[in-house]
Amino acid sequence: MSTKKVNKIGVLTSGGDAPGMNAAVRAVVRTGIYHGLDVFGIMRGYSGMVDDDIFPMDSRSVANIIQRGGTILKTARCKEFFEPEGRKKAYENLKKRGIDGLVIIGGDGSFRGAQRFSNEYDIPCIGLPGTIDKDIAGSDFTIGFDTAVNTAVEAIDKIRDTMDAHDRLFLVEVMGRDAGYIALHSGIATGAENILIPETKTDIEELIQSLTEKEKRKKLVNLIVVAEGDEFGGANELAKVIKERIPQADTRVCILGHIQRGGSPSCLDRLIASNMGYHAVECLIKGRFNVMVGIVNNKVHFTPLDKAVKQKQRISAEWMKIVKILAS
Repeated sequence: MSTKKVNKIGVLTSGGDAPGMNAAVRAVVRTGIYHGLDVFGIMRGYSGMVDDDIFPMDSRSVANIIQRGGTILKTARCKEFFEPEGRKKAYENLKKRGIDGLVIIGGDGSFRGAQRFSNEYDIPCIGLPGTIDKDIAGSDFTIGFDTAVNTAVEAIDKIRDTMDAHDRLFLVEVMGRDAGYIALHSGIATGAENILIPETKTDIEELIQSLTEKEKRKKLVNLIVVAEGDEFGGANELAKVIKERIPQADTRVCILGHIQRGGSPSCLDRLIASNMGYHAVECLIKGRFNVMVGIVNNKVHFTPLDKAVKQKQRISAEWMKIVKILAS
């Protein structure tokens, strides 16, 4: 714990947008004001710090946003901030306003920037895990994941209807460049026969054998959920191989894309974002600096930022075993 007193705080959203970010911003602003702090919004993530796009926020500035997807503060990736000159400009822009604490809502790349900035300029930072990928260690949930996976499930359920009507094999590609949580959760929830994720090596021969065997059993309706970052190259590449090896299969590809990022956040995402945002301000007031606020076993959990950026949330082998058993 630090004895340094924080009086003025800034809040920003960085990296990919995630449903629930607005709920987190709202919680930070209103908790800060409740405790007598001045709160500033920083537009477009670290770009706003470098470009001096910073403005004071009050309770009215976050009215009627808890139900909105995206982020009212916008988001961007800022290469300039990862250079010493960029961080110096950012610090000077904060200093002239007296901002002495930051809340960063984003993923591990955003946390790396925060950690480096805090070490160089002694400005305490609190991270809130805002990413649809759910790949940050130190929290059972990340802001946006629940909404994104439910969007995927809803879409796949609709695809299943047309699959069944036409006896088709559908390959549905979901988001997840480096992490397969959306694919895993949506695949299990929709009864997928196979789920391909970046964390596991895809055995194409085993997959073809499985599909061939199911065809012999007259199981003509098959669903494969593929994370975009699967090492085989995504749904389109997989479809080419399947059409070549099993030409009689009526194979279709659907790529869900950015639909998973948008939309009104689920109840769970609004709740965890509000809880995390509240505790982020409490951390700054109590001198618990440079941590990520997460939720583990339904309780608020604090992970040092340097640890949060080094570790990834891992998918257990048991989940993959469950997939195989339930799809047989």
